[in-house]
Amino acid sequence: MARSGRRASQAITIQTVADHAGVSAMTVSNVLNNSPKVRQTTRDAVMAAVRELNYVPNMAARSLASASATRIGLLYRNIENAFLSSILVGALDATSRLGAQLLLRPLESGDPNEIAQQMQGLVENGAHAILIVPPYCEVANRHGLTRDFSVPVVAMSPGDALPGDHCVRIDDFGAARDMTAYLIGIGHRGIGFIRGGAGHLIHRTRCEGYQAALREAGLPVRPELIVSGDMSFESGLAAGEALLDLADRPTAIFASNDDMAAAIVSLAHRRGLDVPRDLSVVGFDDTPIAVKIWPSLTTVRHPGKQISAQAATMAISLARGGAGNAERVNDYLPHELVIRESVAPPPTTATSAS
Repeated sequence: MARSGRRASQAITIQTVADHAGVSAMTVSNVLNNSPKVRQTTRDAVMAAVRELNYVPNMAARSLASASATRIGLLYRNIENAFLSSILVGALDATSRLGAQLLLRPLESGDPNEIAQQMQGLVENGAHAILIVPPYCEVANRHGLTRDFSVPVVAMSPGDALPGDHCVRIDDFGAARDMTAYLIGIGHRGIGFIRGGAGHLIHRTRCEGYQAALREAGLPVRPELIVSGDMSFESGLAAGEALLDLADRPTAIFASNDDMAAAIVSLAHRRGLDVPRDLSVVGFDDTPIAVKIWPSLTTVRHPGKQISAQAATMAISLARGGAGNAERVNDYLPHELVIRESVAPPPTTATSAS
């Protein structure tokens, strides 16, 4: 069923949605407010009707019409994570500077139905545009939740371009390739790689960058040197055990985030390995833990605060009818290799594949 445009959607009422879904207006209200009392089948029917009708609640429509304060919604999870904390700070800074309000709504899972409900819940609470962090922005794009949505949606730091969506990000492929090339340049040939969570696009793009650097240097891609983590410290410990237990263990390990890299440094200490004399370790993101551990961590600086500030600025411009509403924008911010004490040339006695 074709979706109507935004002007037409403003004439649609909660009763229209209820009639379309075959439920009561109260049930629609309960779904939009994420009430746990609604059965999943009913919730799915209501959200399908919301998307098909391109429904914008009256509160948001009135706010837009009266030019009241612009409200930007932010979907997030686990704000204690250092990278996501920087995302929040950047968004708060930008909205405060530009006279907008920031509405926060947590996500408990990557389930597309929950993401759709929370997106609609932000609109119900008056959001004129929405910011989404990974991997939820990637899930939303994959399931078509952002396509023709009732307000603009901006993805922050997806691991790859999201077709049809506004994005602010770095080149994850290029950053991983650059860091791997740096390790190769100081003499490493056996370089382990710990992938990010399977639900993130960086699981693919950062690993592809690592592999590209190896191939460009004429080095083989050794499958046993590529292991997976879930971005947590604990998963870094498990991945490190697998790599350091190899008969021909790597002389350097590149982890897809700083938490997993910090776990490798801790594991090396437990095993009596000197970092970086016996093992070089590098991470990704340049979060505070990078300078809190010893030795300090060489890493890729991923400017989360700047990304979210730029994404919030873009969202505010789109909400206020600025240029670029129709054409999707994919903005890149530069990454940087931050060289610290956790890296050195490989030990001359180490054996590795050439």
